[in-house]
Amino acid sequence: MNETVQNPNKPLAGTRAGRQRAARDAAATPGADRVRVNDPDRTMANILQVATAEFADKGLSGARIDEIAALTSTSKRMIYYYFGSKEGLYVAVLEDAYRRIRQIESELHLEDLAPEQALRTLVGFTFDYQLANPDFIRLVMNENIHRGEFITRSTTIQELNIPVIHAVHNVYQRGVAAGAFRPNVDPVDLHMSISALCFFNVSNRHTFGAIFKRSLDTPAATAQRRESIVEMIVRFLRP
Repeated sequence: MNETVQNPNKPLAGTRAGRQRAARDAAATPGADRVRVNDPDRTMANILQVATAEFADKGLSGARIDEIAALTSTSKRMIYYYFGSKEGLYVAVLEDAYRRIRQIESELHLEDLAPEQALRTLVGFTFDYQLANPDFIRLVMNENIHRGEFITRSTTIQELNIPVIHAVHNVYQRGVAAGAFRPNVDPVDLHMSISALCFFNVSNRHTFGAIFKRSLDTPAATAQRRESIVEMIVRFLRP
């Protein structure tokens, strides 16, 4: 019988430990030194992957470049060569995190859907993405501790977030024109409401679950919460 047995000592894929193990394994493969020299894009991507987990877990002040270098089998000198400084690497991690979510959003093809269905798709995607990427939530929480200091420094992040506001605006305006949505709703405010509901579901799930003695991680609870958030936003916009 062919059966795959999970090694109990091997971290699960998708977890912080799993990502770090994957980075170490990639760096330890034959020819890794040559790859680091000849493939700077791959090297930078590997550093960003591990640094994302480090900054998300420990914040800017707690993360250590020595640890990131060790986990990627690179050196502090190489990290500083590519990113300039610890703060430069942190900003690059933030930019990469926002780039990934905005890239996937751009592939939803909301313009091909009826306004209400487009809105449901966008809200559902936001919920699913944030649930599946808790490191993104922790990075944003950490950056809020710094009062947005480093995001403010990045023109890239400012530019990355323009398309999502345009997408929200276009869906909303089509809905107003079709009589499906009420007028006079600001698209940035609408985007904030969508983000807030989905963000809280990840950022506060442990404290909320502990206080109210509810398990929020079950498939049934997750599906129910997802549907509630989608319905809240849709009903908020209905005439």
